[in-house]
Amino acid sequence: MTFGFASTAPGSFASPAGSASRLARVLEPAEWVSAGIPLLRDPRDVVTGLHARHRPGPATAVVAVLDHDERLIASASFTPRPIVADGWDFRNALLAHLRRVLPHDLRRRTPVRTAVLLYCRAGDARWTEEDGAWMWGLRDACTLHGLRCGAYITLTGEGWQVMGEGRGGRSPHTGSPPADLSDAGAQGAPPSLRRASGATEPLRRAAAR
Repeated sequence: MTFGFASTAPGSFASPAGSASRLARVLEPAEWVSAGIPLLRDPRDVVTGLHARHRPGPATAVVAVLDHDERLIASASFTPRPIVADGWDFRNALLAHLRRVLPHDLRRRTPVRTAVLLYCRAGDARWTEEDGAWMWGLRDACTLHGLRCGAYITLTGEGWQVMGEGRGGRSPHTGSPPADLSDAGAQGAPPSLRRASGATEPLRRAAAR
């Protein structure tokens, strides 16, 4: 499998004393592939549904939790603060939003739900160190919330791409209008969130901009 690499945006990884530790919190594509991330059966459906539901703009992250049938259980969209890209900060942001929309599964011996991350950014579809920091953050946040780590997907002006898999498409992209939720497939169905007490409530979407 072949991967493209792009230079990180200016200032994203300046080289103060902490740059070495930041780079340690980055996963490269080969590491991501070797981690055995489960493949999505229908990534286009997942991407189209999340794009329609959250309408992400540039520098917007959408973290979503899917059940074993790839049905959307909960999701949250947010725009990270303009800081140096660091897997530690991304992990904390993802974990905070997961906690707002879904109880953890830490009591289970093995995860039964999967978290995926859609990140809308500038540039082309080639891997960047910022992507690597998001990968590290997603993997760590899933561990701390009792979830299976799922796909990392980028959304650019060229379209969408499941990082490390070579699967992607031209639509949606950063400039395309969102599809109607009724046409967004399984991801358009209104999910519910089950509380620890057993009661259910409509999906809550966290948006911090």
